[in-house]
Amino acid sequence: MHTTALRLTPLATDNELARLLAALPGELKLERDFPSAVLAEAAAAAGSAPLPDRDATDLELVTLDPIGSADLDQAFQLVREGAGYRFWYAIADVPAFVAPGHLIDAEAHKRGQTMYAPDGRIPLHPTVLSEGAASLLPDQLRGAFVWEFGLDANAAVTSSSLTTARVRSRRRLDYGGVQAAIDGGSADGTLTLLREIGLARLALERARGGASLNLPEVDIDKQNGRYLAIRRAQLPVENWNAQLSLLTGMAAATIMLEGKVGILRTMPPADPESVDRFRHQTRALGAPWPADQPYGEYLAGLDGTNPHHLAILHAAGSLFRGAGYTPFDGTVPADSMQSAVGAPYAHVTAPLRRLVDRFGLVVCEALSSGAPVPDWARSALPQLPAEMSHSSNLAGQLDRRALDAVETAVLAPRVGEIFDGVIIAQNKTGSVVQLADPAVTAECTGHTANGAAVRVRLVTADLDSATLLFEPVA
Repeated sequence: MHTTALRLTPLATDNELARLLAALPGELKLERDFPSAVLAEAAAAAGSAPLPDRDATDLELVTLDPIGSADLDQAFQLVREGAGYRFWYAIADVPAFVAPGHLIDAEAHKRGQTMYAPDGRIPLHPTVLSEGAASLLPDQLRGAFVWEFGLDANAAVTSSSLTTARVRSRRRLDYGGVQAAIDGGSADGTLTLLREIGLARLALERARGGASLNLPEVDIDKQNGRYLAIRRAQLPVENWNAQLSLLTGMAAATIMLEGKVGILRTMPPADPESVDRFRHQTRALGAPWPADQPYGEYLAGLDGTNPHHLAILHAAGSLFRGAGYTPFDGTVPADSMQSAVGAPYAHVTAPLRRLVDRFGLVVCEALSSGAPVPDWARSALPQLPAEMSHSSNLAGQLDRRALDAVETAVLAPRVGEIFDGVIIAQNKTGSVVQLADPAVTAECTGHTANGAAVRVRLVTADLDSATLLFEPVA
């Protein structure tokens, strides 16, 4: 499931909005720089981490990430096998570089995850590791957790295994280039099969009642004296690639549940109030969600090139609340489901960027090999939910405050103008209105019934506080 990203264009680098966005990490006490002792330990680890004994350098692995990425967690190979497929997924061996209880480990527990600020990443690990020695960069010998899956003709898993091995990625690919190659017919076997398997896995997701939420990236620009916030649709290849990670996370959850130890990513079904609010938003944005249609099927049918549909995808985040981590040891949890996935699920595919994945990988590899789960990993499981919750809250605040600032900047020149919208919620001071154009959610004075179509006037757009306020027009 992708998160919203904000990106400043060169035209916006010297203006007030850019300065406000750049200040957000400091206001949230997010530290970009690592202590010197952590950097020294990382530099030493980068040159001394052992490689696994098993050799899997014959695999024709490739990585697929946003253009310019250097923190490469995953590499994959897909081949056709009879009526089905074989799928190898190599995940960066971060545990080889992070000694339990040492400085890098302590700093990672403090940070929780890589943060994505509008003006750049705030990494979980020092870049000498995350963009260097531990990253699955092309033509470099690396240690990895290597998953191997057999898939049937419908891309359902028929067999799986996990081991550590030496690997060598062949190519670093980006989403735009791969999408163009697939669309233009020049893609090779693995990339052609990525589309085929990705589509089949999406069909399986809908069949089990799951839903993918691929939130748009927001590009910020300034043209003719006005700020613009442009939501960019996810490319189809991004969705297909995400299905490989989801498949692996479900396999990891199965291993943990069978071994009765691990940590799951769980999420309850959306509550009725959130569902009702979202239905009002879809109506305000011109694409009502039919009452008898599963939400995964509805989201999958939205047009990623339609700006109103992109706004609906962003609003759909309200249906994905309540996600958390459930650790267990000795007893299987009563509720193991991740409702958006439609199955038990665990985070194990992004150890360079997310703390919990390192522990999930170690647990799964031990259980798969019949070895005891290391005490350092087992003892850390109970504290991981709080650490991940804290970092996720900070990441959410960073996203929300940045988007609030952008929306305020976009609307600041339009104070006094009248807009069409729909009331979607109530609060202590008034209502919440969803505008149709631009697709913005904001406070509105007075209490108007949820679902009511309204005309509202913008009365406040304060960039310093990122505050918008509307009032109903009679």
